[in-house]
Formats: sequence, structure tokens, C-alpha cells
Amino acid sequence: MTKLQLDSMDIDKAVHVAIKDGIVEFVEELLNYNPEFIWRKDKKGRTIFSHAIIFRQEKIFSLFYRLGTKKSLVASRHDVFHNNFLHLAAKLSPPAQLERVSGAALQMQRELQWYKEVESLVQPKFRDEMNESHRKPHTLFTDEHKDLAKEGEKWMKNTAGSSMIVGTLIAAVMFTTAFTIPGGNDQVSGRPIMLHTDSKAFMVFMVSNGLSLFASSTSVLMFLGILTARYAEDDFRVSLPTKLIFGIACLFFSIVTMMISFAAAMYLMLHKTLSWVTIPLIILSAFPVVLFSALQFPLLIEMVSRTYWPSIFDKHNKHI
Repeated sequence: MTKLQLDSMDIDKAVHVAIKDGIVEFVEELLNYNPEFIWRKDKKGRTIFSHAIIFRQEKIFSLFYRLGTKKSLVASRHDVFHNNFLHLAAKLSPPAQLERVSGAALQMQRELQWYKEVESLVQPKFRDEMNESHRKPHTLFTDEHKDLAKEGEKWMKNTAGSSMIVGTLIAAVMFTTAFTIPGGNDQVSGRPIMLHTDSKAFMVFMVSNGLSLFASSTSVLMFLGILTARYAEDDFRVSLPTKLIFGIACLFFSIVTMMISFAAAMYLMLHKTLSWVTIPLIILSAFPVVLFSALQFPLLIEMVSRTYWPSIFDKHNKHI
């Protein structure tokens, strides 16, 4: 179709809606049948990939990697406001896209991932270009995301503070339990009495107690590191999520080992006299572990995938 025919059918509006709603099939078929459409600009001077950056549609922007040698030329386009690709990536995502990510800190992380990815694609000189408002891309990013950065800092500190209280309580309980062992100590040698009578169960109790104390103390230190962090923009990309991931993982491990220690203590004290009570108590001790997993594991998995997944873009080699 000619340019006049495309204009008469309002193709730019159709493409705009398709990109906004993430209909990658429409854009892919369009480029397969008419590859020259990558150069077409709308009234604001924006191409398909400009809109993909603005609306944060990573599946549509992944088609950019199929352009081969044309990538550098497409990435050098500017709109009528003198914005290059990096200026567009510096703008805040639409609310609908931000809501797909849990927590303000992870939203800030996703914004940084987009900005860094586009920064790696454009020519170095574009990083210092001024747009119509006389702002460089990084300055624009800071201005657009200052509120989100504050919300991310608040979210991280609230999460770390709440988890730190739990870790501190577990560490205190495990430290106390290590010196008030079941069965007491021998008056002559000072050794635990149950070390000789029920050695296997007692070793399970002591090892799990020590592991719980170690894991909970480590989690407290990680959460303390989050509370005292400087909260620079780039820290939201890897540093802060890594600390939170490690802290929550250690806290989960400390809860598991604490429940194992509790179950072993119940077995040591009751299995000879009240054996029918031992099994229900051991089964119930698994409930906090299951509850913590249900509440925190979805967030933990999301943080791991968003922080350590190779890329949010599909960089395959099939060329248009």
C-alpha cells in the first residue's frame, strides 16, 4: 500500500493501539509483510520501537534485535521533541505496566533494566544529548523516577524492618535454647545427659539449633544492610534486591531449622512417656514453615527471576 493509502486507513492509530495493548502478533506480521515499516513515523515522529519503549512492551521491543545491521540506524531516530531512544526509556512507565510488578523497589528495578538495555543499544553520544526541554536522558530519568525511588526505599525499609524483628526473635530464642538443653547436664562431667541416652535425636536438636541461630543472625545482618544502604538509583537494580533475597532466604532457613529443633526437643522429652502427643506436635511444627512459604515465596521467586534472569528481552537471531 502507498503512504497515502496507509494514512487514509489511520494505520498509525492501529499500530499505536496494538503496541499499547502488547499485541506482538500484529506488529510482527506487519513487519514481515512490510519490513520498511520500521522507518515509518507518526505525527510525533515516533516509530514502532519508540512506542514499544514508551509503553514498556518488551515482547514488541524484542523484534528490534531481529533488524540485524539496521539496528544502529533505527536506534538513532529522534521524535519531534528531539527525544532519542534513551530519553523515551528515561520516562516513567505507564501505570498499567508498573502494576504488573510487585512492590515499588522491583518497579524501580524494572525501570532501570529498561534504561540500561536501551543505553547499551544507542550510540554513546546520545547519552549526553539534550531534548527540547534541555534535559539529558539521565537527568530526565532522575526527575521522572524520584517519587518511585522514594516509594521503593520506603518499601524496602518496611520489608527489611519487619523481617528483621522476626530474625532477631529467632536468634534470641535459639541462643537461649542452646544453654537450656532437654534433659539437663551431668553434674560431674557437665556433658548433656541425652547425648548418651538418645544421641541421634540430640544431635539433630543441637545441629538444627546451631543452624537456625547462624541463619537468623545472617538474615538480621542482611536486613541491617538494607536499612543502612545509601539508596542510589543503581542500587535498586542488583545490590538491594540481592540483599533482600539473601535475607529472606536465610530467614526461611532459620524458621525451618527452628521447627526441626523444636520437633527434636519434643521427641526427646515425650517419646518415652507421652508418645501419642509427640507425632501431632511434630506435624503441627511444619505449619509455620508452610505459612511462611505461602506468604513470602512468590515475592522471593519474583525477585530472583527479575534480578538474575538473563534478560527481559528475547534476543534471538532471526532477521527481518
